[in-house]
Amino acid sequence: MKTKNIMIVGVGGQGSVLASKLLGHLLTGQGYDVKVSEVHGMSQRGGSVVTYVRYGDKVYSPVIDKCGADFIVSFELLEAARYIEYLKPEGRIVTSTQQIDPMPVLTGAMSYPEDLISKMKALNINVDALDCLKLAEEAGSAKAVNLVLLGRLSHYFDDIPQSAWDEAIDSCVPKKFLELNKKAFALGRDA
Repeated sequence: MKTKNIMIVGVGGQGSVLASKLLGHLLTGQGYDVKVSEVHGMSQRGGSVVTYVRYGDKVYSPVIDKCGADFIVSFELLEAARYIEYLKPEGRIVTSTQQIDPMPVLTGAMSYPEDLISKMKALNINVDALDCLKLAEEAGSAKAVNLVLLGRLSHYFDDIPQSAWDEAIDSCVPKKFLELNKKAFALGRDA
């Protein structure tokens, strides 16, 4: 199988580490060679964070080049737009519609860009945008946005059975948060 690439982007503290760990576990369980990168960015300070997940028959590096991502999974709308150059022409962005003001917006030096989804679609980019924060809160915690996003991403993996996703969630999520996270995943999957 040709190597497939998933970029996970967001703002520090949103749960990208758990999302990449869960994807790595899921894909390894399906028999793929998997490489997951370290988290890059100022995650401790609410800055931009990116993680790479690559899988296939044999993967030699965890790094994704520009125009190399099959999927960009974004926890925040501006982060989806920021990493657009990494998406393959036939790739897809799966994004939360949540907007978190970066420092230049907080200081008043800039304003948050408007109509980002429309602008991305105008570039012929496949965008699947969902109010993941609302669904995470419905599941019981705003911190479950990561599982809502993974639930949405699961739509594009027809070859991976639901039982494999369930096993990955069981293995990667602490037991005390398991029910909440499974509910968040289901809400994202079924949205």
